[in-house]
Amino acid sequence: MIYAERIRLRAVEKVDLPFFVKWLNDPDVRHGLLLYNPISQTEEDGWYERMLIRPADEHVMAIDVKEPSADTGEEHWRLIGSLAFDHIDWHVRAAEFGILIGDKTYWNRGYGTEAVRLLCQHGFNTLNLNRIFLHVFENNPRAIRTYEKAGFTLEGRERHAEYRDGKFIDVLRMSLLKSEV
Repeated sequence: MIYAERIRLRAVEKVDLPFFVKWLNDPDVRHGLLLYNPISQTEEDGWYERMLIRPADEHVMAIDVKEPSADTGEEHWRLIGSLAFDHIDWHVRAAEFGILIGDKTYWNRGYGTEAVRLLCQHGFNTLNLNRIFLHVFENNPRAIRTYEKAGFTLEGRERHAEYRDGKFIDVLRMSLLKSEV
């Protein structure tokens, strides 16, 4: 596991999948993702099996938050989302990044920024990446702010690259270099 002050990153387990199905079927959560249709548990189970045969460095990780138990006050971990590197290019030491905070009760509380920073630290210091990049919809200001707070820089704009809610929107490309952290 990979730890920060309030969160940890860990391997996704089969028991996590019902949470993902619930989140991915929420239009508010799906708004910033490249998903258009609701998904079933069967589809998510198939995604999980396909993910496990990918290279280990591209496995999706769960984001857990440390919080006190309402009953005992003892701390426990609660799943709030997931993140991963994708399309790792070992020749140029670059990877694409993606994150999902699916539990909306944890939006706007800094957990996304903490998770982005933690995975980038892992990418630079453990995987020896030099460049981490991402794509984000122009109409997702919360995500853009998160990436900027984590140090990402706008590289460019893909005009009308996505179609959402009856209109074309731009997709922004952002990146972070190892030398910038």
